[in-house]
Amino acid sequence: MGGKTAITAGLVTGVLAGAAVLGGILFLAPTNPPPTALPSPGPPTAAPGSALPSPSAVASTPSASPTVAAASPAVSPGPSGGDTGFGVGEPAPVLAMPQVGGGEIDLAKLRGKPVWVNFMATWCPSCQDELPAMAGFAARNEDTGLQVILVDVREDEAAVAAFAEGLGVTFPVGLDGDGAAQDAWGAYALPVHYWIDADGVVRDGALGGIGPDVMAAGLQTILPRVEVTPG
Repeated sequence: MGGKTAITAGLVTGVLAGAAVLGGILFLAPTNPPPTALPSPGPPTAAPGSALPSPSAVASTPSASPTVAAASPAVSPGPSGGDTGFGVGEPAPVLAMPQVGGGEIDLAKLRGKPVWVNFMATWCPSCQDELPAMAGFAARNEDTGLQVILVDVREDEAAVAAFAEGLGVTFPVGLDGDGAAQDAWGAYALPVHYWIDADGVVRDGALGGIGPDVMAAGLQTILPRVEVTPG
């Protein structure tokens, strides 16, 4: 073998040996793969065609607060303590006042007689309309001792006297000038009627604008031994 051939062969052998050594080193060296990034959490996703749940759909529902029932308003008692609005079954309140034309009206002095008290005023149309029927009942039941009293509320005597004279009123008319009796009896929606028996107890009452039927029914409660008819 010539000299050049020997040198060439030696170089090739050296290169191959170096390559083998380098390959072994690379094969034995540990590998560190690059870290894989984790996906960050995002909003909830929905399947195609469905809607995302709203926050209110997943929020917990607060428990309902207890409902407190409103208290019922108290019922005001009647003028003399009863619960009917007229004090039925209770002693009539005090009724003492000047009378048109002189003198005085005092309910206490009429004890032993049935009394029909009517709170009224001259400006009240219903008060005028009721007077003829009241006069008729008074005349038909005169022998029972029935006393019919008008109580005019908060007007001066001259106006009341002219009113009574113009309508031919014959029964006593009291003057409640300061409204004290109106307050004591609770007679605010004029006219108001009260039927008081011989013992001074209220037996019936009615708001004004009434007809003969209601009047007869009221009188019947204080005239038990008499058949009271509307006409």
